[in-house]
Amino acid sequence: MKTIDIAHAATIDEAYHVWPIGRVHSPLQKPSLKGARQGISRQGAHVGQVLRENDVDSQIVIDPRYLPLLEGLEQFSHLVVIYWPHLLPEEGRQAQKVHPAGFEELPLTGVFATCSPARPNPLLVTVARLLAVDGNVLTIHGLEAVDGTPVLDIKPYNTHYLAREDVRAPQWMDELNRLYDGM
Repeated sequence: MKTIDIAHAATIDEAYHVWPIGRVHSPLQKPSLKGARQGISRQGAHVGQVLRENDVDSQIVIDPRYLPLLEGLEQFSHLVVIYWPHLLPEEGRQAQKVHPAGFEELPLTGVFATCSPARPNPLLVTVARLLAVDGNVLTIHGLEAVDGTPVLDIKPYNTHYLAREDVRAPQWMDELNRLYDGM
């Protein structure tokens, strides 16, 4: 494997500033440690039913100064939500390898080859269904973010730009999906 030293590049030492455009309001109160499951129920679900994090409805409350930026968003069925896992401890950003989704039966893998929040810049991305836009409140389904999570950006999901053919993934990803389906 070829390694290139980029220490001389000025951009490595530059700081970039981002700020939240809004916050998540969700029934999810704490990040799950394994398998993306929470002990919550929602309207229509059986009491005590355990739902995956991406099975919940939540709201993104956008800072009112960004209200004009929402115009036209209601025409889309899905959003790409970029957010910051604010409850991730600083030491979590030092991880170099993890077991995907905390399943120790899966191989120890470099964090850039996983969707783990443990990464140098823990920017997380989820595609969520947009259910409603009411003023500065977006009601969405399938956002894997806990209550109070800062939202950094939203974009409309567009298959022309995001869908790809001939996508490949390692075999352990199939096993991870089987583990999720068995929960």
